[in-house]
Amino acid sequence: MMSNDKPPQDQPKMEPMFLPGVEQNPKPGSFTDSIRTLQRQGAEYPQIWHMFAYLPQATTHLAQFTHEILRGPGPFSPGIRELIAAYTSYRNDCPF
Repeated sequence: MMSNDKPPQDQPKMEPMFLPGVEQNPKPGSFTDSIRTLQRQGAEYPQIWHMFAYLPQATTHLAQFTHEILRGPGPFSPGIRELIAAYTSYRNDCPF
């Protein structure tokens, strides 16, 4: 569960993006499928997934970059990198 440890049905609904045209016009693909699944469950998800779903060809490199930063070889384990990203998001008042 997310930070407030409430069941998904009791959590406030995610706020829409500032770009409703992007959020409302996804292309078919894995990001769109993931978004729809999590929306049905009432779960939160990274809002950047809407950009990945809207322009999959344009965001492929960003998705690969993010995966490499968090999961690729490096001095810190993937778990520590996830923790750093979560803490940074927390400090920026952004759900992670």
